Amino acid sequence: MKNLAFATIKELKEKLKNKEITVEELLTFFKDRFEKFDGELGSALAIFDTKSILKETANYEGLLGGIPGILKDNICQKSRITSCASKILENFVSTYDATVTENLKKEGALLIGRANMDEFAMGSSSETSAFKLIKNPWNKECSPGGSSGGPAAAVAAGLIPWALGTDTGGSIRQPAALCGVVGIKPTYGSVSRSGVIALGSSLDQVGVLTRTVYDNALVYSVIAGNDPKDSTSANVEKKDYTKQLTGKLPENLKIGVVENAVNAEGIDKDIHNAVQAAISKLEKLGAKIKKVNLKSLEYATAAYIIINRSEAASNLARFDGVRYGFRAPEYKTLNEMYNKTRDDGFGDEVKLRILIGNYVLAADHVGDFCANAEKVRSWIKKEFQDAFQDVDLLVMPTTGGAAFKIGSLIDNPIEMILQDFFTVSINLAGVPAVSIPCGFTKNNLPIGFQLIGPHFAEEVLFQVGHAYQENTEWHKKHPEGY
Repeated sequence: MKNLAFATIKELKEKLKNKEITVEELLTFFKDRFEKFDGELGSALAIFDTKSILKETANYEGLLGGIPGILKDNICQKSRITSCASKILENFVSTYDATVTENLKKEGALLIGRANMDEFAMGSSSETSAFKLIKNPWNKECSPGGSSGGPAAAVAAGLIPWALGTDTGGSIRQPAALCGVVGIKPTYGSVSRSGVIALGSSLDQVGVLTRTVYDNALVYSVIAGNDPKDSTSANVEKKDYTKQLTGKLPENLKIGVVENAVNAEGIDKDIHNAVQAAISKLEKLGAKIKKVNLKSLEYATAAYIIINRSEAASNLARFDGVRYGFRAPEYKTLNEMYNKTRDDGFGDEVKLRILIGNYVLAADHVGDFCANAEKVRSWIKKEFQDAFQDVDLLVMPTTGGAAFKIGSLIDNPIEMILQDFFTVSINLAGVPAVSIPCGFTKNNLPIGFQLIGPHFAEEVLFQVGHAYQENTEWHKKHPEGY
């Protein structure tokens, strides 16, 4: 049954339909793979017992009927610990399902466990989890990226066919690129955030990690749609996004190549060449290519830091030891309890971001920092809107470098922040983007490129990405030893 490890969801559904394998056998197969490989990889925080997993759904006729998957540990799941990989929520058991979790269960998905992550989704290397380090299956000395490093590593290693992550500034797309899988950051508002523990409320989006674009579209079909429980939810039509995947590009497709990203100073030569090759492939498939420059790109990271940190400081103010989660022992006053709980419960990266956020939110600074950051954000939105007047999609690298050695950037915050240089502007603009494997470096580390669309253009992104994969083999390569 080893060939099941890297089978697509489509193939697994066919095997279940033809009774070549039962739901319980498939579940056991993937549970065994976590037990065999994840001790070293560190992609999961918990794998549940078979009986409790099967009890959560009975609809094996749904879009994901009988197909195991895993949720990032900041997405609430009823009666399961939802820790955000943080000591402060180490024993917090969610009393309800996030809307995406509820949707998955309704469509028959088997939620096998909880995926490891950077603490409270703060990080680009999966080194800030309070519980264990996550490694890249292509090279265990390297980072899988972050903050959705656990979902990306698990999918890449064939431990699970799909996973949900969250993307605030690149946290799905960057690990997808570094692990050689497909990862989508949907349009802001297209997927409900209800029941997702917030980092940056105006930036966060739930998205999907898979090995193929087709599978990504299938899972996205389940989680996308309007939700009255989320005030930012858009009126997105519920539909099967795989129906339009013909393997061909839409007619008269115009793609803008973001020249100041593809040719950015310091970009790894192997990545530059791989992205150029992907652009050439799209052109051969019939796309019309046009050069585009996004001048706001170089200012996006600074604006993102201010907005992200200020929203994080506000969102994490609720974790104080009063109602749920960790509470520090041995305190004499309420203020002492607050301080000790937060000091002992949060990791260093989280505390640093809270400090920066509170600083820029202070009355003396908010005009200088937050107001100016929002002006830059408006400029970024306008630049993307203008670009999409001339082209249907944009293309740029997902990352400037391949997977880096674990520990090599943890004490270099500027370099760590710049891991998201090509991704943060997309979150600030609120538009969708998908990272797709497009090659390997000389050291056999995966490379990804981004397709970016205007608001609610997920269907076109899937059509183009699927056509690309139908004519390339990168997504069929897997790390050795799994």
